[in-house]
Amino acid sequence: MVAGLVLAAGFSRRFGSDKRCARLRSGQTLLGASLVLPCSQLEDVWVVLRPEDDSAALGVAERVRVVRSESAALGMGHSLASAMRAISERSRADAVAIILGDMPWISADSLGYLLALASPDHIVVPTFQGQPGHPVIFGRRFWPDLQGLSGDVGAKPVLQAYPQAIRRLQLNDLGILRDIDTPGFVE
Repeated sequence: MVAGLVLAAGFSRRFGSDKRCARLRSGQTLLGASLVLPCSQLEDVWVVLRPEDDSAALGVAERVRVVRSESAALGMGHSLASAMRAISERSRADAVAIILGDMPWISADSLGYLLALASPDHIVVPTFQGQPGHPVIFGRRFWPDLQGLSGDVGAKPVLQAYPQAIRRLQLNDLGILRDIDTPGFVE
């Protein structure tokens, strides 16, 4: 089983306001739209938020488990580590798909192909025209390393430490690269 973890504890500095609650043309919040895919394919879905966040206002469905990262202001690595400690304690999953909360355009087929390669001993990285994208799936073997992350570089140190464990999957899906950093993408 693969759990899904949506990272959404950032501060949207480039966006100029809290992009997680920005409304897309569909009427959904950006975070709510980014949660649709994992909720449609995964039984165990988590989101990491800041302590003060109103999860309902951000569009988080009731079935999604919320982790509050007290150290979110210190960077993505800290938020990811907080979430992975909670998931490690409470989930029976063999792997976790790390999904960014500002990437609503990943195709369902892409996630399905990635899930088919998931295992406890591998890291699955999607690519589009040679560029690595998201979601990245980490087998349970790597969860202790994810729990020790800090700073604002995300999971890069874990990827660099285990190059032999990486399975790359070339996808024809620009959505694995497209995130929303400026308001122009939302309107």
